[in-house]
Amino acid sequence: MIENLLTGFSEVFHLYHFAGLLLGIVIGYFIGSMPGLTPSIGIALLIPFTFTMEPVMAMIVVSSLYMAAEYGGGITAILLNAPGTPAAAATAFDGYPLTKKGQAGKALTISIVSSAIGALMSSILLIFTAVPMAEFALHFGPTEYFALAIFGLSLVGSLSQESMVKGILSLLLGLLIVTIGLDPVMGTPRFVFTNALFDGIPFLPALIGLFALSEVFYMLEDVHNKTAKLEKLKGIGIPKTLVKKIWKTLLRAPILGYFIGVVPGAGTTIASLVSYNEAKRVSKEKESFGKGNPEGIAASEGANNAAVSGAFAPMLALGIPGSASAAIIIGALTVQGVKPGPMLFTDNPDIPYSIFATLLVSIPIMLVLGLGGARLWAKVVLIPKSILAIFVSGICVLGAYAYSNSMFPVWVMIIFGIFGYGLRKVNIPTTPMVLSLVLGYMMETNFRRAVTVSNGDLSFFLSRPMTLILLLLSIITLIVPIVQNIRSHKKKNLQ
Repeated sequence: MIENLLTGFSEVFHLYHFAGLLLGIVIGYFIGSMPGLTPSIGIALLIPFTFTMEPVMAMIVVSSLYMAAEYGGGITAILLNAPGTPAAAATAFDGYPLTKKGQAGKALTISIVSSAIGALMSSILLIFTAVPMAEFALHFGPTEYFALAIFGLSLVGSLSQESMVKGILSLLLGLLIVTIGLDPVMGTPRFVFTNALFDGIPFLPALIGLFALSEVFYMLEDVHNKTAKLEKLKGIGIPKTLVKKIWKTLLRAPILGYFIGVVPGAGTTIASLVSYNEAKRVSKEKESFGKGNPEGIAASEGANNAAVSGAFAPMLALGIPGSASAAIIIGALTVQGVKPGPMLFTDNPDIPYSIFATLLVSIPIMLVLGLGGARLWAKVVLIPKSILAIFVSGICVLGAYAYSNSMFPVWVMIIFGIFGYGLRKVNIPTTPMVLSLVLGYMMETNFRRAVTVSNGDLSFFLSRPMTLILLLLSIITLIVPIVQNIRSHKKKNLQ
């Protein structure tokens, strides 16, 4: 492992690759600082530009962007009370009150230091857990992979923020879309009305539409938004007394964030909120949360950056995305002809270890750029929404066309953009759909293979211990949220 990790560092410090890492961080800060442009959108927009890159270079740029974008959202959350990413919403709870007290510099310092510690601890955890996870998965057969896909899908449905029913509806729509194209076993066409659909719906153009173009429509609705104002930045640094106060949070948040990030569908937003609530629960100054408590910033930022590494673990080791951003990265790897999963560490070890090295090398660079350019990143929010919408829509069209140098992916991108916009207007999340687009093919092909091997005997699935465990976990994961929803509704009715 050490030899592979050293190879990863040598790849990152190659002049061309290191320039890509810096570019990814700068773009990530821009994306993260702009409310509405989430890391998922940033990655979706960037991926078409990686088509001509070698796989290692592409992953270095994308990984550094992902990490930097999660931190960038905290800058505008603290200075302007405008979270650049959903995960930075918890950062604004205490970050903006500190800014109003004239302590913006201190809040930003806590934010970037917490992010750096979270990134460092989670990257180390990723290195030590992803490889054993991949080695364990090498013993999986078709039944285990089928059950693993079911488990991932069950988590996506149950972790939908507002409504489990809407989350599952989005997931089922994604599974229906996966059926378009040639049957993976028999090779017969399914729902194919044009030759361009023989390979199914183009994955990346669909993602660009669902995430980026749908956001453009939202921007156009909000072109008359008020111009934000930046206050003078004061007080860079953290007093020693404050370090003593928050050090437990600095250590606890990354661990929580990493393991929540590993859970498919949980993501950085849930990680930051859970960490924030946990910090408040154990604090002796609960009443000060939401009024400028530094522990709130440390808890949120430490967890959401740690969740980035957590999302990489199941993606690299099992081929299952831990977040929507990781799902898009899987698409980028697939375009490069690389299949994520346990064999990745054997067939292409330079890719996962380059990602490990990228996460570690990015940390000191993020520290310097984060503190030194805080006001610059915050000014991103001053860009008029109308101008940004034109810029993003142009990249959407360019990226979709570059997918196959034809107009068909562009039309797919536009259709999915309108579809995604419509789903969001009725509060149906698009993230479960994206993850089902990734896991649906794994689920179907491995189910069909298992049925073929067992000569149609479905009891074969229950004869494999790991398959049985995963299926039982899937059932529990679906039932628990339903029971919780029924109880919460009963309490509301009683009140």
